[in-house]
Order: sequence, then C-alpha cells, then structure tokens
Amino acid sequence: MMKHCKDCEPAQEIHWIAYLSVVLGVLDEPFFDLMELLFRNTAEKISDKISVPFFKTMVFFKLGYFSDKPDAKDTWRTKCFWEEGMRRGIKMREFHLGPIRDAFIAEYKSPRQGGASQTIIFDGLPRPGIKESESIKWMDNKGIMKEKFLKEGLPVAPGGVAFTKRSALRIFDRIKKPVITKPNLGSRSRHTMIHINTPEDLIAGFKKAKKLSPLVVVEEELPGYLFRGTLIGGKLAGVVKRDQPEVEGDGIHTLRQLLEEENKRPERAGPIFHRIIVDKETEIELKRENIMMDDIPEKGRVVTFSQKTSRGCGGTTTEVTDMIHPDNVAMLEHIAKFLNDPLIGVDFIIEDITKSWKEEQHCGIIECNSLPFIDLHHYPLFGKPQNIAGKLWDLVLPESKID
Repeated sequence: MMKHCKDCEPAQEIHWIAYLSVVLGVLDEPFFDLMELLFRNTAEKISDKISVPFFKTMVFFKLGYFSDKPDAKDTWRTKCFWEEGMRRGIKMREFHLGPIRDAFIAEYKSPRQGGASQTIIFDGLPRPGIKESESIKWMDNKGIMKEKFLKEGLPVAPGGVAFTKRSALRIFDRIKKPVITKPNLGSRSRHTMIHINTPEDLIAGFKKAKKLSPLVVVEEELPGYLFRGTLIGGKLAGVVKRDQPEVEGDGIHTLRQLLEEENKRPERAGPIFHRIIVDKETEIELKRENIMMDDIPEKGRVVTFSQKTSRGCGGTTTEVTDMIHPDNVAMLEHIAKFLNDPLIGVDFIIEDITKSWKEEQHCGIIECNSLPFIDLHHYPLFGKPQNIAGKLWDLVLPESKID
C-alpha cells in the first residue's frame, strides 16, 4: 500500500513515479518535438482513429473495461462534466486500464442535424478540434510560465527556479521575505511550503518540493487571497476564492469553541467539504500565529489551521465571478489570448478582487493549469454556482447547447 503523505493531501502521489515522470518528460521532449515538426497533425489524427479500436481490444482481452457512469474514484471534476453531458443527451464512457483512468469517449446524436452522430475522445477534459496549442506544453511549468508572463507584462510573484540548494539560497537572498517553495511541476499545493523567513526553513521547503520535482520554485509569498479563474474559449467563465481552513474571532469564544461551531456546518460532513482537523501541522501553524486553542481571538481576527486551501483539508470556496473588477477580467483574458488555448485554469493572488490589479500593491499569477478543476465553480461553499461544464460543452459540442 502507498504510504500516506501529509504533504500530498488531499490527493496522494507516489513520489518516485511523479519525479520520474517529470524527468522522462524532459528527456523525451526533443524527440516528440521532432516528430511534431515532421508530421504536424498527422500523429494526432492517427491517435484519434486508433484510440477506440485500442480500447476495445483491451476490453476484449479483459485487460481493461468501460464504465458508463462515474464511480467513487472519479474526481468531482469528472462527475460535474459527466452529469452535464448526460443532461444534454451526450453518451459518455470512461476507459479503465488498471489504475489508469480519465480516458473518455463521448457520443452525441444531434437532433438539429437529423440525428448525425459525433464522437470525440479526450483525456480529462476535451478541447475543440484535434490540434493542441503550443502553450499546452509549458503552461503547467511554473518556471517557464513565470518567465514568459514577465516578458508579456503580466503580474507574477518575484522569484525563480532552483535545481540545487545553493541556487535556491541565492534566489532566497535576493527576494523579499517571507517566501514560498513548491515543485516546478505539480498541482493542488502538493509539497508546498509557505511562511519561509530563514535559510534553514528554505532548505526544508526545498527538500519537501524536491520529492516531486527536480526543479523547485522559490518565490515571494504575496499577501492577499488566492483565486482561481477559469477561461473557456478565451473568455472568463468563472472566478472562485479559495480560503484556508479558518475561523473568525468574536472576542467571546475560545478558538476551540469557534472551531467546534464551524465544524457543525452541515456542508462539512462531506463528500466535498470536510471538517477542520487539529493535528501536528495545525499546532505548528497556530504556534506561528502565536495563539493556542484555549485562547480567545479578538473580534475580527482570522485564525487559520493549515497552510493549504484544499477542501479535503477543511478549506472553503466562494464564487465571486460577479464581483471581479473589469481590469482583472481583461488581465485574465489577456492570458487566454497569450496562451492561445481554449481551456485554462489560472491561480492568482490579489488583496481585493473588486479593485484593479494595476492599483494593487501585491498581485501575481502563481500558476496555470491545462486541466483545471472546474468543479470548484460547480460546488462552492458560498456564492452562486457557475455551470463551467456547460460552457465547455457549448464550446466542444455546440450542437448540444440547451436553450
């Protein structure tokens, strides 16, 4: 069994496999770049034609199987997209090969076109057409993204990428404190460390991130709130605010009492949101904030229990699409135009989403995602849900649009 890793929460990774996949990706990139240069779209077209026969062959020999509805191991991203497809009359099947999943076949018979059938094959979430954008090769690479966005005039957190402890310390010395360390490739805040002020903590954070990636990002920790913007077809489809597990003091109750009351919230009973747990990591965080469980936080003071914003760790989400300043919309759509990709998740930090990023002292894009968790918009704890899956289906299979 895979050993549980606190730094991987909420979704566990096998460290050596994650590390090796990054290394192999770098080593085989020149070969695949050459193949793409030689054959352009041919490989994608061939792949599209042979995928279904390959799936059926694996099923015939009982090496794989199809499922026609989501199961307990599917992500909420898959479930919300699948459910929206079913609502539109799109038949979806997921191919499973051992632990490998997220390969889908979607079939749609359009009543507007006399029952003409369309079939698309995709991994995770679909993109229109068969040609991938150039940016999909690097948008998930935080170091490359930072360099390209900086040249484009887009706001990013100052910092850099380090392979060795020495280079990490050099970056640490030249940027403002506190800093943050994280794997250059990876998502969901795995092996990320924040609030770093000393060289000793910097090395600890470097080692933690190094377990998943040969390269480690060292950058300034921007004060403010974390937001996820999802762009569909070049347009901003939704923005959600992501908060760490936290409570707000009222000047009357102890931190322990406030936590107990927060955990009574019915939404925290699962399966999407979870109760806040006090463990060793929590004790470290509370010590940093100079507060104990039996202390009474003053009114208005926000106390956090974890460095992570994940729902699985007690984090919360608030849909704020209707509140975002027009300049911030323009900035995010500038990213979509620059990347020239129809499906992008953008994580950025800003102190006040209702104000222009140009006026904010601290604002920066911290990462992009080519396979965003659109379910963040479908199941917010607070605010009005946004049907991002519907907007993506409208782009991929416009004939299925429900008026």
